[in-house]
Amino acid sequence: MNKMEGRRNFGYGKQMDWAGKQALRERYGNGRYGTVAGHTERWRQFVAWCRRERGIRDARKVGRSTVNAYGKCLADKVTEKSMSVSYAQNLLSSVNMVLESLRGDRRIWVAPAAIVGKRSHVRSDPPAGLERQAVRQCADQLRQIGHERIASVVELARALGLRLREASMLDARAALRQASKHGAVNITAGTKGGRGHHIDRWVPVSKISMGCLARAAKAQGSGRNLIPADLTWRQWNTRVHHVWAAVRDDYSLKKLHDLRAAYACERYHSITGSVAPVVAGRRIADRSTDRTARQTIAQELGHARSDVVAAYIGGAR
Repeated sequence: MNKMEGRRNFGYGKQMDWAGKQALRERYGNGRYGTVAGHTERWRQFVAWCRRERGIRDARKVGRSTVNAYGKCLADKVTEKSMSVSYAQNLLSSVNMVLESLRGDRRIWVAPAAIVGKRSHVRSDPPAGLERQAVRQCADQLRQIGHERIASVVELARALGLRLREASMLDARAALRQASKHGAVNITAGTKGGRGHHIDRWVPVSKISMGCLARAAKAQGSGRNLIPADLTWRQWNTRVHHVWAAVRDDYSLKKLHDLRAAYACERYHSITGSVAPVVAGRRIADRSTDRTARQTIAQELGHARSDVVAAYIGGAR
């Protein structure tokens, strides 16, 4: 046993959640803020479960049986349809990553898919938000009740296919200037895995998108992005989801991520001239055109592989 193994949370701090974050920072360094933040948020849920269900407050006491029990709890939620398979897998994957970072080994690593089931990578239902009018009306209501920044996050997610973090961290003023000059915006902030720091991701901008950027720039004011200066990312993330949940049903909208899928379906139609497979129920465009569209959309959404696009627009068969 080394000296770190004999100290609470393997020497990373007295609090289990804090220790996990520090271990991740040590693992990834300063260039992977988004990755660290994502794993940390999911790790906190595991920490809370450990305290509540097992009375565990020290990561040294977490064994494979503990992680398996947590996975069984998540699997039950998937069965009850109160949690998606993909999210349950992400939660377990983060537990794996943090424990490996804390321990320095993979002795209690578990296979998420074996516990909570395999996720489907092909979308089978058209995403909510395909109708731009519903999204605009929802955004207008948000502005009327004083949530200008959240309204812009919603619009940017639909107009540019951005994740919540990307829309929130976008410097709308700079993006508006960039769009006016190039007809496209290069998404670099808040990207998954820090890809924006070394990979260009140009997203084309339409007249409608320009309007969304202009409204976002106004809501941003003198700030660096749409996140209020007095809030942390975690606080802002919670507020956005809370406010969104309170208004979305009035406009037949669902998850914010669906707006990203709606963008993908719209882009597919603009590139191929055919509606997306998930909307049509099958692929209408020829295979070559379909393949080209998927490659383009994958780049615009910030994915390295074109096959991932099936989760947004449906399969290629």
